[in-house]
Amino acid sequence: MNTNSFSDLDDSSLTVLLQQGYEQAFKQIYERYKGVLYLHAVKMLKDRDEAQDVVQEIFTKLWDKRETIIINTTLSAYLYTAIRNKILDIFSHEKVVATHQQSLQDFINQGEYQTDNYMLEKELIVLIEKEISALPTKMKEVFELSRRKNLSYSQIAEQLDISENTVRKHISKALSRLRSKLTFILIIFAIVLKYVTQ
Repeated sequence: MNTNSFSDLDDSSLTVLLQQGYEQAFKQIYERYKGVLYLHAVKMLKDRDEAQDVVQEIFTKLWDKRETIIINTTLSAYLYTAIRNKILDIFSHEKVVATHQQSLQDFINQGEYQTDNYMLEKELIVLIEKEISALPTKMKEVFELSRRKNLSYSQIAEQLDISENTVRKHISKALSRLRSKLTFILIIFAIVLKYVTQ
């Protein structure tokens, strides 16, 4: 099929070709919807970089699961729903983490540093460090330069000889991985903390 002809196809036809593995169909879908999905994500997240990351993640998943994907609505509705659900998931994780971080801060402010509590705090630190260490090598290197040495994206890009966009993707993926892992850890920590301080 002629590359130029893909732009003339409707969404249903592009979806069928996508499921058959046509990369040009995927590229056409991307070009057709990346702009409006990005604007939608920015409106919800109020953060351009995070919005860009969410859009990229949605399209990456669309391509990776092209052979098994089931679209019961229109393609546009499917993509909008995917963006919305991903952003709601981000909000949900952030809310849970924030709640339990506040519980931890309240405990610290009380100054109750009993032995059991001190051990729990040390264990939490160990678990967090373990999750950071488990990140892929390059992702971990970028993350540590950003969060521990407070380098900017441009400084990290220059130091590691990679693009700023690559740095941004590494940071986004690292935060996504840590968010899901640490949410569980903080919940368990808060539950245990509740019992040892009673």
